[in-house]
Amino acid sequence: MPGFETLTLPLLVWIVAVVVLSGVIQGALGLGFPTVATPLIALVSDIRTAIIIVLLPCIATIVASLVRSGSLRQALAEFWMMPIYMFVGASVGTRLFIAHPHFPYALLLAGVLVVYLNLERIGRGESKFMRDRRYAFGALFGVIAGVSEGTANVAAPPLVIYYLSIGTQPTLIVQALNICFLAGKSTQFATLATAGGVTMTQWLMTLPLAAVAAGGALYGIGIRNRIDAPTYRRWLKGALWAIVAILIAQYLYTAA
Repeated sequence: MPGFETLTLPLLVWIVAVVVLSGVIQGALGLGFPTVATPLIALVSDIRTAIIIVLLPCIATIVASLVRSGSLRQALAEFWMMPIYMFVGASVGTRLFIAHPHFPYALLLAGVLVVYLNLERIGRGESKFMRDRRYAFGALFGVIAGVSEGTANVAAPPLVIYYLSIGTQPTLIVQALNICFLAGKSTQFATLATAGGVTMTQWLMTLPLAAVAAGGALYGIGIRNRIDAPTYRRWLKGALWAIVAILIAQYLYTAA
């Protein structure tokens, strides 16, 4: 498959379309950009190129969502430790991935999601037990999200399970998710920029995509602002089912 510098015009058109779609999804749900964009772009490039192409556009959508989501005071007051828990988990997850690179982490995460979503179907998705112990479970799910990021490159599902289970309102869910995502993606960018062998020219080539992604995110935010909380929760659960399908498809594609 073509590398970064050999992408043809049709492939670039595909990448732009994927970035727009992923930006709208990120804006509307507060998550989903890397989960959707990375595998779709990897279909026309290699995975390393896909990660580089996606990174700055993903950060742009996160910043756009945080800027348009209002004051972060309550989200920071309640969930300021979550990025730290994620960092700890990511350190563990990265070591696990290095030691056991062929373990099907994506399938394990998909299985956990399926169990949770079926609990939702029988009305047990929101948990008083977890809500009464929200800080302890915050540490647990924050570390799990970090491990998931380090092994399967997907952090959102464990965080969404936690926030939905303790009954967090949609606005706070979006803010809390994006605070975690900003910390994680900024760390990833810093690592790639200093030790990942990515040239300045390659980063500059992704800046137009970052602008396109931000535009898509702003459009998605407009959609989110027009829906009520129950609709948002239904969409979020639908997104989790989509993530299950993507994780399984990505694993099968890689195995093939």
